[in-house]
Amino acid sequence: MSQVFEGYERQYCELSANLSRKCTSASAADGELKKQRISEIKVGIDEAESLIRKMDMEARSLQPNVKAVLLAKLREYKSDLNNLKSEVKRLSLGNVAARDELLESGMADTLTASADQRTRLVTSTGRLNHSGERIKESRRTMLETEELGVSILQDLHQQRQSLLHTNNTEQTVHR
Repeated sequence: MSQVFEGYERQYCELSANLSRKCTSASAADGELKKQRISEIKVGIDEAESLIRKMDMEARSLQPNVKAVLLAKLREYKSDLNNLKSEVKRLSLGNVAARDELLESGMADTLTASADQRTRLVTSTGRLNHSGERIKESRRTMLETEELGVSILQDLHQQRQSLLHTNNTEQTVHR
C-alpha cells in the first residue's frame, strides 16, 4: 500500500472519530453551543471530504490489485461520512423544529393580528377593484358620448353646408 494513502487514511480515521464525538456532544447541547458544535462538525466534514478525494486520487494512481482494495475502503469511508452528514442534518433540523415550536407558541396574537390585517387587505382590494371597474365604465361612457357628439357635429356641419348651398341657389334664382 502507498504511504501517502496510509497518511491520508490515518488523518481521516482520526477526524472521523473526532466528528462522531462532536455529534454526540452536539446532540446533548442546546442553543448557541449546539449551533457552534454543528458548525464545527460541518467544517470537519468538509475536511473529511477533502481527505477522501485525496485518497481516491492516490488509490487510482496505484496498481490494479492494490487499487481495488483501496477503493473498497474508500466506499466504506464515504458511507460513514454520509451517515455523519445525515446526523448533522438531523441535528440542524432539530434546531429548526424547536425554533418553529417556540415561534408558534408566541405567535398566537400575531397570527390573529395578521388575520385581521389580511381581512382588511382583502376588503380594501375588493373596493379598489370595484372602483377600477367604475372608472372603466365611466371612461367607456365618456368615449361613447364623445363619439356621439362628433357624429352630431358632423351632421350639423352637413346640414349647414346644405342650407348654405340652398341659400346660394335661391339667391341665384332670384337674380
